[in-house]
Amino acid sequence: MIKAIYPGSFDPVTYGHLDIIRRAAKVVDELIIGVLVNKKKKPLFSMDERLFMLEETTKEFSNVKVQTFEGLTIDFARKNDAKLIIRGLRAVTDFESEMQIAQTNHSIEPEIDTMFFTTSLEYAFLSSTIVKEVAFYGSDVTKLVPPIVAEEFRKKFVH
Repeated sequence: MIKAIYPGSFDPVTYGHLDIIRRAAKVVDELIIGVLVNKKKKPLFSMDERLFMLEETTKEFSNVKVQTFEGLTIDFARKNDAKLIIRGLRAVTDFESEMQIAQTNHSIEPEIDTMFFTTSLEYAFLSSTIVKEVAFYGSDVTKLVPPIVAEEFRKKFVH
């Protein structure tokens, strides 16, 4: 059985994230989405809100679970007996830092590998940061995020 984790802050989940989740769920037996508690960042959405949005948008996948974690991704992978870490690449600019992280993780735990998925072209420009900015200024985000996320933005940014 192949178990993988897909870590991130998911503040919020976008169609780019769901593209990676959908594709990764096809190649592993179990995919655990790890929502990172990052004390260095101030998220727009609370942990409960991020969990809710991810659980709602991934409920069609029987082999996908959502959990929170703190600390190193490699420790989260170990704790869940995962042998793969899933990461998405939007552009060449992502590659260098992602490769460095993957190599560091592999040096800490050689039994755990990283698998990269390139984001589908239609989502290559998309990031949670961009989506938050678009929503903040009152523009339509329905082409960028699932309906449940667009609704959560409407609650946050009443114009």
